[in-house]
Amino acid sequence: MNVADLLVDGFGRIQEVVHQAVDGLTGDQLVARPGTDANSIAWLVWHLARVQDDHVADIADTEQIWTAQDWHRRFGLPFSPSDTGYAHSSDEVAAVQVDDPKLLTGYYDAVHEHTVAWLDGLDDAALDTVIDENWDPPVTLGVRLVSVLSDDLQHAGQAAYVRGLVVG
Repeated sequence: MNVADLLVDGFGRIQEVVHQAVDGLTGDQLVARPGTDANSIAWLVWHLARVQDDHVADIADTEQIWTAQDWHRRFGLPFSPSDTGYAHSSDEVAAVQVDDPKLLTGYYDAVHEHTVAWLDGLDDAALDTVIDENWDPPVTLGVRLVSVLSDDLQHAGQAAYVRGLVVG
């Protein structure tokens, strides 16, 4: 197994959890919040897809799937197309209204395809490439990819947990 295979496997696990968390849910279940300021499944999955899309597009030097494939119009959210959900308020979380789980999985799957296609050409040496000097220490490609994997797996797990609360 090479580094690309390992990362593809990791991102594939996110995709599996995303589908398990949202498939078969109603719109009301997708936007249910287990607490006043808690995140909904819709927000969690939208956010994790936006973060992956944003970060992979940046390192791949491509346009985000969100705008390139007009997902931002399909979702119709009241945010800037560049918004990823980072530091959203409770009201902004509530604004992520999704009636159809296929909208969430469709967007995530498109992001996943882009990610996997880009990872296909990745070699071990590329992981040490510094891609962001705004941090101390500077962020390498490997660190950024692990950061996205970690963040997305946490949010996917949270969505699965909320599903358990909502469905019973």
